Amino acid sequence: MIDEAGAGFALVRGATGFFVPADGPLPVSDLRVFRTALHAAARAAGGEVGEIEGPEYPRTFHTASVIGRAGESVVLHHAHHPWIAFAEERRTWYDREFLPPPPWASTFAEAGLTVLTDEQLATPLSAVDTSVLSKTEWRHIRDYGISTVGGALFNAWA
Repeated sequence: MIDEAGAGFALVRGATGFFVPADGPLPVSDLRVFRTALHAAARAAGGEVGEIEGPEYPRTFHTASVIGRAGESVVLHHAHHPWIAFAEERRTWYDREFLPPPPWASTFAEAGLTVLTDEQLATPLSAVDTSVLSKTEWRHIRDYGISTVGGALFNAWA
């Protein structure tokens, strides 16, 4: 997702969950890696794993929680890429409702997942490389009023 120059973001194929059948299926992120990292995060937080929900159509992400000493933290895991985000509450889709990674978020990075910050997720789509997005993806982005990287990644287009 970071472009080759390291200066910003480039959305990659599968970022929004849309695909063209002729291009083949989208990648699938490894749920086992996520679950293992989630349990390590819960241990680091001094707590336990809460409910885990799969990416039921049309949602593009798994939702889980870590219940620790500081309360419950919602963890989002992208269905097609190894991206992790944090939110205050469970929702069907997000645009700007992301939280900074908690101190124990490093357990996800140690497992090979990319922890996205709330600043990265709040980046306007106009500030990133969106050249891979199709006309259909842009139509949904406009129809849903999505304006951020986080909104494009963690969505539920219907």
